[in-house]
Amino acid sequence: MFIDPIFNFEIWLTLCAVGFAAGLIDAIAGGGGMLTIPTLLTTGLPPHIALGTNKLAASFGSLTASVTFYRKKLFDPHFWRLSILYTAIGAVAGTLAVGYLSSEFLEKFIPILIVMTAIYTLLSKKIVAEIKGLPPLSSRLKAIQSVQGFILGFYDGIAGPGTGAFWTASSSALYKINILLSCGLARSTNFVSNFCSLLTFFYFGYVNVIIGISMGIFIMLGAAVGAHWAIKFGNRFIRPVFIVVVISMSVNLTYHAWFTQ
Repeated sequence: MFIDPIFNFEIWLTLCAVGFAAGLIDAIAGGGGMLTIPTLLTTGLPPHIALGTNKLAASFGSLTASVTFYRKKLFDPHFWRLSILYTAIGAVAGTLAVGYLSSEFLEKFIPILIVMTAIYTLLSKKIVAEIKGLPPLSSRLKAIQSVQGFILGFYDGIAGPGTGAFWTASSSALYKINILLSCGLARSTNFVSNFCSLLTFFYFGYVNVIIGISMGIFIMLGAAVGAHWAIKFGNRFIRPVFIVVVISMSVNLTYHAWFTQ
């Protein structure tokens, strides 16, 4: 089913502005969903519809950012092919799980996942900053790619906020690669999980097309700017944005989900 948007022009402008900011942030450090999902929920959309609509909007931005990183040779699809495959599988599995969860559960569960992202960010070791190439492609590394891809794809399918941040931080730690390479991987796999999850949400009818496309256009514009900034300024710019976004949005979403009616 497709729900007609019930909001005024001011709310629409707010959604578009939030979309641009989310695209900008997501391209730089990940975590744009921590802006868009709470905003969509405040319009009165049910959690299932908010998640599905967010996937449509986010697909615009993640595609734009991934293409930018690919053109700058910061993402190698052949090297990361198992990450891509298992991310797709995980995203579909996670989205199918959403179809069997209640709205009440999702309203409480999503903020918990956001808080976990914030805690992980605070406790994680410093992200690799020096320039390093891709590691040798061994059997062990292929196994890590598969497990990481499925877990993060599943998470993106079932909720999504902070997925890009998880990809960036975990890839730098697992593969000891430069943060720009981690960002390139994060943006590209994020598009894969967004798109595969979106198709599944469409199957369930959990997408508001008008809102999704409206936000998506502005997310795409923000993502184009953010990707170029990330590539130009590197780690000294990405890291502070990464931490501020994750922590501030986790606090905000948790407050509204658990302490307000």
